[in-house]
Amino acid sequence: MPSLVPTDHKAEIVWIGSVRGADTIRSEPRATLTLTFDGAVEEGRHAGRNRASCSRVTSQHPKGTEIANVRQLCIVSGEEMVTIAADLGLDALDPEWLGASLVLRGISDFTHVPPSSRLQGPDGATLVIDMENRPCTLVSREIETDRPGHGKGFKTAAYDKRGVTAWVERPGSLKVGDVLTLHVPDQRGWQP
Repeated sequence: MPSLVPTDHKAEIVWIGSVRGADTIRSEPRATLTLTFDGAVEEGRHAGRNRASCSRVTSQHPKGTEIANVRQLCIVSGEEMVTIAADLGLDALDPEWLGASLVLRGISDFTHVPPSSRLQGPDGATLVIDMENRPCTLVSREIETDRPGHGKGFKTAAYDKRGVTAWVERPGSLKVGDVLTLHVPDQRGWQP
C-alpha cells in the first residue's frame, strides 16, 4: 500500500528565483531551476545536503551544529502573497524580498500542506515539504530597503502565510509554467 497518495491538487509555477549570496536573503529571478540532491544548482545560500543549524532548531541542536539540509528551497503561495501585501499596504509583494525559490498558484492554504507531502513536476522532479517557513526579520529588512515603512509589519502579516521549506527527493528541472502535483501522506491526523 502506498505511503503517499496523489491528489487532484495542482499548482502552477508562476515565479522562480535563487539566493546567490551568503549575506542576503534576496532572490534573483530565473526562468528555470535545475535540481540535484544538493538542492538547486543555481542556489548559493541554501544549497547542500548539510547545513549549520539555525535558531529555528536550537531546541534540538545547538546553533551551528551540522545537520541535514531540509531547507534547500523556499516555496510560497501567490495567493498568500496577495494577502500579505494587502496587510502591509502594498500593491504586491515581490518574491525577491522573500528569498523565494518558487511561487506557486493553485493550492489553497498552501502554508499548511502536511509536512512530508511531495510536489512532483512533469519530468518527475520531486520536492519534499519539510514544514512551515516562519516569517523572519531578514525579509522585513528587504522590504524596508525597497519600500520604507512597510517592512516592520511583515512578521505579523505573514504569520501562517509564509510558505514552506522543502528539499529535493528526486532531481530534475522546473520552469515557469510547469504544473506540480501534490501527493500527501496516507495517514490520519495526529491525535495526542
